[in-house]
Amino acid sequence: MLDNSSLMVVRNSADLKGSVLVVEPPADRLVVELKSLGLQARCFTTNAAVAHNWQSLSAEPAFLGELPTEQFDSILIFHPKSKEQLPALLQQLKAVVKADSQCFLVGDNKGGIKSLPALAEKIGVKVYKLDNAKHCLWFELDHLAEMSGSQSGFLQFPLVSGTTELTICSKPGVFNHGKLDLGTKLLLEHLGHVQKGKVLDFGCGAGIVGAYLKKNHSAIELVASDISTLAVESSKATLAANQLAGTVLCADGLPAKAGPFDHIVSNPPFHTGLKTDYQISELFFQSAKQQLKAGGSLTLVANVHLPYAEQLKSLFSQVKELGRRDGFVVYYCQ
Repeated sequence: MLDNSSLMVVRNSADLKGSVLVVEPPADRLVVELKSLGLQARCFTTNAAVAHNWQSLSAEPAFLGELPTEQFDSILIFHPKSKEQLPALLQQLKAVVKADSQCFLVGDNKGGIKSLPALAEKIGVKVYKLDNAKHCLWFELDHLAEMSGSQSGFLQFPLVSGTTELTICSKPGVFNHGKLDLGTKLLLEHLGHVQKGKVLDFGCGAGIVGAYLKKNHSAIELVASDISTLAVESSKATLAANQLAGTVLCADGLPAKAGPFDHIVSNPPFHTGLKTDYQISELFFQSAKQQLKAGGSLTLVANVHLPYAEQLKSLFSQVKELGRRDGFVVYYCQ
C-alpha cells in the first residue's frame, strides 16, 4: 500500500532525474515503486520507523537524523506534519543542493501544504504548483540555496509544575514544542508513585516528564526514548539545561535492551501520519507489560475518547484512573 502523497510521487515520477534524495517519506512501499521505475533514491528521515522500513525494503541505508555528505540532482520533500518544522528542514537541505538541483515538495491537503506559498514568500523561496490530485499537492521549489534565515536551534521555555521549576528545550516538529500541553500537565500531577528504580519516559518529546521525575527524585535511573531524532536531541538538551542525568535513545517502539523497568510513564502517540492508528497503542501496551518488572507500573495520559481502558484491562491485573480533566485521562496499570 502507498500513502496518498506517495501515489502523487509515482504520478509525477518523470520529474525526478539523476540522483534522488527522498526527505521525510511515510513508512510505506514508495522505495519499491521508485526502484520499479528505474530510480535509485536515498532517504533522509528523523523518524526511526521510517528509516527501518526504508532499509528493510531497499539495499540502501536510510540516513537517520544526519544528512548524507553528497549532493543530489533531485530533492523530494514530503511536507512534515508540523508546519513549523518546514523552514528549518529547508535550511538544512541547502547542504545537499547543487546549483542545478531540482527540488519538489508533496503533501496531503489536510497536512498544511496549502500554506506553502505564503511561507515561501516569507523565506525567499519560489514555489510553483505542478499538480493537484489524490487530495495532495505537488510543488517545485526554486532558489532554495538562496533562502533567507538560518537553521532553527532549540527554543527554551520555563515550566512550573507545583513547586518544580524546569527549563525545557525543544525543536520544531517535536511534541510539546514551546509549551506544555494539557495532557502532559495532567500526567505530571499524578506521578507521586514514581520515586525510585529504573524509569522509562516513552515518547519523551521535549523531555518534560523525565526531567520532572529526575528533578524531584534524583535516585531514579532515567531512560527516555522517542521515535524522532528531533525529540532525542531536545530531551538531551532539556536534561543538560537542568543539570540532570539520564539516557536518551532513539527507538522504534520500546528500547528492548534498556529494560526491564520499574516504571514506564508516557503521553503516547496514537497517529501514523495524519491518521489515528490504534495498533500503535496495542503494540506499546504489550511491549510495556513485557518490559516491566514484577509489580512494576505503567502510567499514561490519553484523550478520553480513545479506547485504551479496554486494551489495558486485557493485559494488566490492575487498571485504574488517577485523574480526568480537559478531555484527558491518566491511567495507572500494574
